[in-house]
Amino acid sequence: MGRRTGCPSPGRADRQPALPARDVGVLIELAQADGWDVCCILTPSARNFVDVAALERLTGHLVRSDYKRPEEPDVLPPPDAIIVAPASFNTINKWAAGISDTLALGLVTEAIGKGLPIATIPAINAAQAKHPAWERSVATLRAAGVRVLHGEDVYPVHPPGEGGQYLHLFPWQRALTAVTDSSCSK
Repeated sequence: MGRRTGCPSPGRADRQPALPARDVGVLIELAQADGWDVCCILTPSARNFVDVAALERLTGHLVRSDYKRPEEPDVLPPPDAIIVAPASFNTINKWAAGISDTLALGLVTEAIGKGLPIATIPAINAAQAKHPAWERSVATLRAAGVRVLHGEDVYPVHPPGEGGQYLHLFPWQRALTAVTDSSCSK
């Protein structure tokens, strides 16, 4: 099967990453226990909310959030699957629209075209869920083959400003299971 790589991609570009991003180490440890070689790609703003050095120690790879220069070698192995978790309202809507203004979004927009197994778990609040773009974006990503794990049975949509109360419920294992099932069926 080759080198198995999962690439969590937490955060969003408006300086407020989805709160569960702080705990992305949980996903990394679960994936490593399942035999994955994990790389972590962050949005530039997410770097301010996670311990980058700890993630690099945990994965054994450089944590990237910016594009490399064309003459620089790519230090990360190519992914066999991608997990975008947690995914913010901003990330889901930009991704569905094909906007790739960060390395993280660039990689996941390309991953759709490459046919890679992709799973995402949005972490949004109830006001965001009522925005007219939300359901369209989720439908667009699902139609493109992304396993969008969303709904009250996955991770609760919470009142604005109360996301911290739900962090312990974030279903990291469910995201891993979604890409593992997808990559095994390819």
